[in-house]
Amino acid sequence: MVSHLFSNIEETVAVILFGIGFTMLLLHRNLIKKILGMNIMDTAVYLFLAAKGYISGRMVPIVVDGVQDTSAYINPVPSGLVLTGIVVSVSSTALLLALVIRIYGRYHSLDLDEILMKVKKEERS
Repeated sequence: MVSHLFSNIEETVAVILFGIGFTMLLLHRNLIKKILGMNIMDTAVYLFLAAKGYISGRMVPIVVDGVQDTSAYINPVPSGLVLTGIVVSVSSTALLLALVIRIYGRYHSLDLDEILMKVKKEERS
């Protein structure tokens, strides 16, 4: 069992990172910590995809020295998915941080429970 974990170390680390991010997302009340947890989960998914797309002994899919055999190259799709995911992740993080700044400006707190209490208080008024 342990030997399988060490032979697939990238996948193991990805699962551990995903667990850490998911735990942060569920247990922390601070909005910034929730965003950090989401980013850790994103990173775990990217690590997993990159690990699955890598094949030992193969080259990047750029034709050099006239080698045209597809078995000499790795699959470029996982790398493209990781790059696209990183771009989406950065832009969604920027949007979330901008929203958190607006929320803090209005409610003067980053604690989700305090914000919800203030929202309910506003609705009653």
